[in-house]
Amino acid sequence: MTEAAEPQWLTLYREAFERFALSALWNSKQLDQPTPEHARVIARQLQTRGDMRAWRHAARLKVACDAA
Repeated sequence: MTEAAEPQWLTLYREAFERFALSALWNSKQLDQPTPEHARVIARQLQTRGDMRAWRHAARLKVACDAA
């Protein structure tokens, strides 16, 4: 049996914490089972507290959440 692929928004959510935890998400907790709505909150934090790379990542995360 094959496992279902992880949704893109979830992959981007986890990647956000890997890449930007110290610079932009230092006061946020990564959830084990986030929802797209929580991912949108993280995207907003990336855009307000992060650099340009974080802002671009947040834009991709928002698009993926919209598609979910």
